[in-house]
Amino acid sequence: MFASSEERLVLRILGIDPGIAIAGFGFIDKTGSKVSPVQYGCIQTEAHTPEEERLHQVYEGMLQLIDKYEPEAVAFEKLFFNRNVTTAMTVSQARGVLILAAVQRGLPIAEYTPMQVKQAIVGYGKAEKKQVQEMVRMYLKLASIPKPDDVADALAVAICHAHSYTLNSRLNEVLRK
Repeated sequence: MFASSEERLVLRILGIDPGIAIAGFGFIDKTGSKVSPVQYGCIQTEAHTPEEERLHQVYEGMLQLIDKYEPEAVAFEKLFFNRNVTTAMTVSQARGVLILAAVQRGLPIAEYTPMQVKQAIVGYGKAEKKQVQEMVRMYLKLASIPKPDDVADALAVAICHAHSYTLNSRLNEVLRK
């Protein structure tokens, strides 16, 4: 039996866990139902650097990553804060420049809540962080859990998008018929 043309297509996805001090990123390739890691890490800025310079560094880092690894889609974790408003503001600004960089490169954007990511990775929306990290390691056949945590989170967002992309593609096919 031959693989369908859909299964032979490779979709490169960039997952982002936004932050101003550490913005985690993870590139994966989705081929059919399989996902494999391409590159992952983080964009880091120094704590005592002026905020506008940190935002510029995050923005430039994102552009460089997009230009080097050429993703076809970018998935972001939606922000959720219930306590520290100051942190929420700076992370939101970092998220904004990350989205701007992706949009300027013409990339489609997807957003997922932490609960959606946990559901996609572990099968339970209230899973513990360690469970998600271990499942990311297993999905991508990595020797160890990526560090810092922001990197594992970014890869989880990318995997979540890979699962959602497959489901949404099939739904669109059905709706077109």
